[in-house]
Amino acid sequence: MIGVIDTEGDTVEWTFPAEPGAVRTARTAVRDKLRGWGLDGLADLAALLVSELVTNSLRHATGPIGVRLVRPRLPGPGDTLRVEVSDPLPDPPRERAAGPDDESGRGLQLVAGSARSWGTHPGDNGKTVWFELAVPG
Repeated sequence: MIGVIDTEGDTVEWTFPAEPGAVRTARTAVRDKLRGWGLDGLADLAALLVSELVTNSLRHATGPIGVRLVRPRLPGPGDTLRVEVSDPLPDPPRERAAGPDDESGRGLQLVAGSARSWGTHPGDNGKTVWFELAVPG
């Protein structure tokens, strides 16, 4: 992990090097932080989706990978947890239909099917892929 910024308990950001170990480290960091916030019910799903997006970043981009979690101040029913993964590649990811024998190509389908909403937005130095998960009541 290159760095972590934790602000007021509602937002945390990490920067990981573009190395294979970043996937495991990001997954663990997300899971641990969500459990620390009392959002245990979202920890495993958020960690899985983050690992898919960090893997995509490793395959297609070079440079550091950012992961950011944003939770509501007083989480409750109807609220969402926002998760963002950033990398220096400006091109947005594309969903594709993976064949039954393909070893890759399902990450964005998994995000789209599991998250309340998701999308991408360009940044000054690359792009961010984000998703939101409903906070359990």
